[in-house]
Amino acid sequence: MSDAVRDAFSGTNEVEITVTGRKTGRQITHPVWFVQEESSLFLVPITGSDSNWYKNVQQTPWVQVSANGTAINTSVTPITQPDRVDHVVEMFRDKYGADQIEALYPKHDVAVQVPIG
Repeated sequence: MSDAVRDAFSGTNEVEITVTGRKTGRQITHPVWFVQEESSLFLVPITGSDSNWYKNVQQTPWVQVSANGTAINTSVTPITQPDRVDHVVEMFRDKYGADQIEALYPKHDVAVQVPIG
């Protein structure tokens, strides 16, 4: 990916992801918070593995991610190893504040890695 793509995502606190519905096959778009580390974005579903968009990417591990007029289509990798999930959640705490993450993200059992470069 180009530096312009990485810059588009690093300049915002929220991206939109479009996933394929596991039951309907329709494209469904959600705004989500994210963190960026090296050449990947990391997402944490608000209700963890119970989140519908997470269940959708388990079935079809492909998303469109967009921010600031830039969109990419890419495969994603669900993260279920507790130590890796904890690392991603800690990055969320650093970016958004521990109080926000504890209030808004009640379940931290999974995360998703989205390569962008």
